[in-house]
Amino acid sequence: MINNWWVTRPKRKLNSIPETLAAVAQIALNQEWQGQRGTHLDFEAALEESSLKRTGERRDRRGGGGRTYIAWLKSLGLIFDQENTGKLKLTLAGEAIMAGDSPVSVLTHQILKYQFPSSYSLSKGVQVNERFRIRPFRFLLRLLADSRVEYLTKNEIGKVIIVEAENESDRCYNHVIERILAYRHCGDTALSDNFAQKYPSSKGINEENPYGNLLDVANTIQIWLEYTQLAKRGDDRNLRILPEKANEVAKILSENPAFIDRPNSHEYYQRKYGVDPKHKKDIRNLSDSQTVTDRMIIEQKIKSAFIGESLRTPIAKINSAIVNRIAEITGVETSFVEETLRKFYPRGAVGAFMSEYFEMSFRGRDNAAEFELATVELFKSVFGFEAHHVGPIGLTPDVLLLSDAGEFCGIIDNKAYSKYTISNDHRNRMITNYISGLRTYYSGNLPLSFFSYIAGGFGATIDAQIADIARTTSVHGSAISVHNIIRLAEGYVSSPVQHYKLKEIFTVDRQVLLPDLERQHI
Repeated sequence: MINNWWVTRPKRKLNSIPETLAAVAQIALNQEWQGQRGTHLDFEAALEESSLKRTGERRDRRGGGGRTYIAWLKSLGLIFDQENTGKLKLTLAGEAIMAGDSPVSVLTHQILKYQFPSSYSLSKGVQVNERFRIRPFRFLLRLLADSRVEYLTKNEIGKVIIVEAENESDRCYNHVIERILAYRHCGDTALSDNFAQKYPSSKGINEENPYGNLLDVANTIQIWLEYTQLAKRGDDRNLRILPEKANEVAKILSENPAFIDRPNSHEYYQRKYGVDPKHKKDIRNLSDSQTVTDRMIIEQKIKSAFIGESLRTPIAKINSAIVNRIAEITGVETSFVEETLRKFYPRGAVGAFMSEYFEMSFRGRDNAAEFELATVELFKSVFGFEAHHVGPIGLTPDVLLLSDAGEFCGIIDNKAYSKYTISNDHRNRMITNYISGLRTYYSGNLPLSFFSYIAGGFGATIDAQIADIARTTSVHGSAISVHNIIRLAEGYVSSPVQHYKLKEIFTVDRQVLLPDLERQHI
């Protein structure tokens, strides 16, 4: 029995969940799963073909690697075994991801509902100790929002929280805070003398590395919480609520939904846990058997390929480029590909790409070009600008935006930092090289209407720095966090506005805030 919080982790990051679900849908959906070794091996091969699982000689040839991925999806409430048929089915949350809804939105919903006990935590081979009755990720957010705590380290999560936080009572909560503060003061000496015996790994007691398993779990828990875009580890590797998300976290914590009941009843529990953000409950009738036709198989192949592409590039609409790309991948006639994509993804699938774009904005200078190119693609595919990556020219901004419809151009500088402020060198570069030097990298006639910075987040002085550059150059400017760019892009797909409305957002001469987007009805 596992005597600590537990999350399965065939992959630590959740950004490959959509492709994994697509592989399930193509190979195993509506098929019996338990004991079907052939299906297990086919699924494992599909994972390897999609580069989701490392290719290599399998140790047992029994599909165990594939079963681990199935357990991963079940633990997040995305699939379940139908009770009366034994067939694998998607929950509403799984269906939502397959339909192109934002994986971040859907999985955040699932992560915040993640609880012990659950159908997964009580299952054979897992069996998390039943002393835990807690929603771990809500509990972590509560700690992070508490002024006595403010941040959490991997050691604090692994050595204190996941072994001592049993429930959500005030008594337990305050006890855990006391233990965290004691650990901050005393380190490992604050732990019990028999710690290794009380909290062994699944392979037994490891005297040489008694904390290794717990710290692995803690690291994965941090990664999952970061995926929600509510919290992030900074340069010090400490986990904190992102300042822009403080109000959202407060709203989450102000509500206290009931625990999901009957965790011992797999289908009941999974269908209740797996309700996506757009539904209140699962009322689907899944008892009717459905004959799988050749057309359905081909459609699923197309959908799987589309989901893979949507993770790599923002797809705001179905056009000839994406139709031809999917036809090339699948070998299916372009006419049928187009028909299928317009049927299942009439609004494209921007949200899948945005989880990767969010991560890019915190990676620092080493991956700067990747962030810049993604910004170019975002403004092309989603907002309909003519966008150019001019950064490599030298002494130039990263991105040049042209709008014939709005009769203006704009420039963007990407900064992959969590708290970017404009240094004196960057200020002079923007004024002298980027704005005054516009003609060195743009020969057209559109007037420069704005400059903007996109970053993971900004320091407290950013508003004054933007205003200073605007006064000096008489060109309006802004800074916009990656959170608000994501909000802007997802809102724009649902409710497009004219480019001059977008220009108003980028010319506020300070950091762009959520009310600025709301004023434009985005």
